[in-house]
Amino acid sequence: MSLNIDSLKVSLKTSRGKIFPVDEISFAVNPGKLVALVGESGCGKTVSALSILRLIPPTVAQIESGHVLWKGKDIASMTALELCSLRGREIGMIFQEPMSALNPVMKIGRQIDENLKVHFPQMSVTDRRRRVVEWLAKVGISDPDSRYENFPHQLSGGMRQRVMIAMAMVCEPELLIADEPTTSLDVSLQAQIMVLLAELQKSMGLGVLLITHDLGMVRQVADEVVVMYAGKVVERASTTDLFNSPLHPYTRKLAGSLPRLYLEKGATIPALEGIDGTVPDFLSLTGGCRFAGRCSLRKPECELSEPVLEQKTLYHEVSCFEVPRVG
Repeated sequence: MSLNIDSLKVSLKTSRGKIFPVDEISFAVNPGKLVALVGESGCGKTVSALSILRLIPPTVAQIESGHVLWKGKDIASMTALELCSLRGREIGMIFQEPMSALNPVMKIGRQIDENLKVHFPQMSVTDRRRRVVEWLAKVGISDPDSRYENFPHQLSGGMRQRVMIAMAMVCEPELLIADEPTTSLDVSLQAQIMVLLAELQKSMGLGVLLITHDLGMVRQVADEVVVMYAGKVVERASTTDLFNSPLHPYTRKLAGSLPRLYLEKGATIPALEGIDGTVPDFLSLTGGCRFAGRCSLRKPECELSEPVLEQKTLYHEVSCFEVPRVG
């Protein structure tokens, strides 16, 4: 079953007023596909991910409009009991920082076991432990029987992240949301974690929503890329189309910031590009294009009205006045 996000708009209450870090975004995650949601910090990626499972307290966040459809039912209208059955069982989630997400005074085996206890109450203690140990082994943790008894502080950062993956996958969900799963890991561990997620995706026909700012990683693993800026989706395309022909000025800047690993013989190493400025404060948005203040291609109309996401080619959508329709 696919996850369909349709014109989702989410508000957050702040001390300075209400903001909209997720503003009418739309995309889908189909079985067996990995969709990457990318953008700088502060663009609304994590709020989008948490809103899918309604993990932000309603006293802080509200779904103002739009739909989050799973198996034809809107998650926004689910009861607390329905949400409990959904979270961890049908949709799993890997959170950003494993040291914060894991309970420091509880053994990791017991923390993973809690998910099974909730969703498979008929399963015996012995069978639950066997399942947990199997998943610790599947995610690449050596001597899983012994590690079952470890506390989080006894594990390295990479092992804690693997525990988070085991926790998310132990009930064998149909969709996995991975929010910056390689944050704070060194480059070699990042590669190992992404290879592991890609293997699980292919072997289980798993749908994966990957939240990240690492375009280099995305290029290697994603089937589709959704580029987000200041709460809006500004570009959406297959990975091949997006990297071969990025259309939005923001996406081009992101792509230009990637180091080139392979060059033709005799070619000059290109300088890395930067993006001047920062993501705008949501309370300071004036109604024009949200990237206009940092865009070298801006025109007067960009300051006056906000472009909408339009299909420019068969599998490529972008919101920019400067990008003509192709074909």
